[in-house]
Amino acid sequence: MSSRIAVFGAGYAGLVTGACFAELGHDVVIRDIVQGKIDALRAGEVPIYEPGLDELLERNRSRLQFTLDPVEAVQDAGFVFVCVDTPPTYSGDADLSRVWTVIDELPATDERLILVMKSTVPVGTGEKIRAALDARGLDHVGYASNPEFLAEGTAVRDFLAPDRIVVGAFDEDDGNAVAGLHEGIDAPVVQTDVASAEMIKLASNAFLGTRISFINEIANVCELVGADVIDVARGMGLDTRIGSSYLYPGVGFGGSCFPKDISFLKLLAGNSGYHFQLLNSVIEVNELQKRRVVGKLQKHLGSLRGRCVALLGLAFKANTDDLREAPSIVLASRLLAEGADVKAWDPVADARQILRGVSFHDTIVDAVRDCDAAVIVTEWAQLRSLAGPEVRAAMRNPLIIDGRNLLDPAEVRAAGFAYEGIGRPTSPLDVLPETEEPSPTLPAGER
Repeated sequence: MSSRIAVFGAGYAGLVTGACFAELGHDVVIRDIVQGKIDALRAGEVPIYEPGLDELLERNRSRLQFTLDPVEAVQDAGFVFVCVDTPPTYSGDADLSRVWTVIDELPATDERLILVMKSTVPVGTGEKIRAALDARGLDHVGYASNPEFLAEGTAVRDFLAPDRIVVGAFDEDDGNAVAGLHEGIDAPVVQTDVASAEMIKLASNAFLGTRISFINEIANVCELVGADVIDVARGMGLDTRIGSSYLYPGVGFGGSCFPKDISFLKLLAGNSGYHFQLLNSVIEVNELQKRRVVGKLQKHLGSLRGRCVALLGLAFKANTDDLREAPSIVLASRLLAEGADVKAWDPVADARQILRGVSFHDTIVDAVRDCDAAVIVTEWAQLRSLAGPEVRAAMRNPLIIDGRNLLDPAEVRAAGFAYEGIGRPTSPLDVLPETEEPSPTLPAGER
């Protein structure tokens, strides 16, 4: 049975949630406060890069509306989904100002509707919102927690074919109603209380982040003892008690969810009187991992002052333009601080407003031209053919640091490059010939 749904927030979660509910047959109104974003959506333009989203929005245009007016959005709606950003504050706590703005803007209504929290919030937020609604005389407005588990780059698929649907509610009927919106999706539904639903989201992302930091630690040890982390991870993953998901070493995790949610859970525990030691280590390992690439470059090139380094891929992962907590930002900043000339390429992410002092290029070859090293930061498919003759001829020093283990080491070395991955054995061949020291007065890319 179709319903009218209001979605507050036209970001990654909001647009995907609205488009997918429209795909399921519901009428959806998406509200945002940014005029340009709403104008673009009304004109059929999608303001974010998410594979499959533009087709989904176009196919369901007759069931989708876009507005700046909260009253218009809520009118005749049976459900109001809150999909606004909850970024970390300087202290690491969740900034819930946008959430509370939605609550404050919720029109006083005599109609029965259910407010559904899709945004990631600390455990206990639902209780506070319930009290605020009651204080406004909106005790007839239901409340439910329906956390999103959408990975950028696969968000549409994750919504329509999820591992599970989690619904927490104060009232069982409200929980049943929210679960019923997902009719047509073949997935188990976990119905629980609000606090447990809030915790499921934080605990899930914290566990996945822990797996990534763990395999990165294993990779670092593999480098010291001559083991290959790719083989190690494959051998581990075949154990059904472990599985292979998120056992991919690299330059650390980023994005809008893992760093933030791990921080939220660590602070939640601390504020509740428990010192979550494991998460402290997960965060520390992840931050150090982003900087290990600098050490690898110094191992091959010595001082980086005046050296030219190409960063290939800026988004925190492939198939998205999201730069939030992207390892590339930390890496570029560290390289600039070391005095390197930094060039960059990404097919969709635009970091010009974030990375001052970096030169940006439209092609991979232009990015690596006259460079002393190329660093694979994001696992874009276009980079699988990086070790080719055109790139080899363009580079001053044929060095590839593969921060995602995207390439085959033997093939790269056979193509005439020195190669270093993450957690993979090095070769005596991975020693660059003596090269002329870069001029102290000219950036490497200008000689």
